[in-house]
Amino acid sequence: MAKKTRPVVGVIGNYYMMNDRYAVHASGVINTLAVANVAGCLPLIVPSGENIDVADLLEACDGFLLTGGQPNVHPSEYGHDETPAHGEFDRGRDAVALGILRACVDRGQPFLGICRGFQELNVAMGGTLHPEIRELPGRMNHRMPRDVDISEQFAHRHDVRFAAGGVFHKLIGAQVVRTNTLHGQGILDAGPRIVVDGYAEDGTPEAIYVQDAPGFTLAVQWHPEWNAAEDPVSRPLFTAFGDAVRTWADRK
Repeated sequence: MAKKTRPVVGVIGNYYMMNDRYAVHASGVINTLAVANVAGCLPLIVPSGENIDVADLLEACDGFLLTGGQPNVHPSEYGHDETPAHGEFDRGRDAVALGILRACVDRGQPFLGICRGFQELNVAMGGTLHPEIRELPGRMNHRMPRDVDISEQFAHRHDVRFAAGGVFHKLIGAQVVRTNTLHGQGILDAGPRIVVDGYAEDGTPEAIYVQDAPGFTLAVQWHPEWNAAEDPVSRPLFTAFGDAVRTWADRK
């Protein structure tokens, strides 16, 4: 069999009902474009579902992109009760994503978490979430603006400050960056091995990684896939992720 020319990144898909009739698994085009054009890898959309074998996915893919998604991680995954504020859920994605993240941390297999993927990483490592960050004292509204053009929805809205000399500071080359924000849920308690390496202006965690993990474990609360090829924050993030995936693929 001919050797593949580019390593494969599994892009975790979300479950949707299309036209209130057909069940589909899908991911935003900007996610696959960022993987293909900036990370330089082959994107492969991964379906969510409790019947998907995580071990098979780990062998089929060299790395994983944990994307954003409207449904929230079910609070039972971190010991909280379900409330109306938690909104919709995707239990199939919970099963696949949390299993992949725990296995990748142990194996050193690279992944990049975005928005929900950021939250999933915290939960996978024993942390908790709050369904409405804007309800906490002193916090801003991080939710996506409604009834505006998509470019305005993904426009930069707040600063993120990284730890001086930390992983993100070194990777991106700046300690303070400007990002978009399109989330309601966020980290309440960080998991025991989760290092919060960047905060928004209101103290909301925005950039994390897993302490003492053998591989690439970065995750961000914003959406770097938007304009990833041009944005000075997004491009180095996806480039570094692609490099980590290629290193894994070469070793494999």
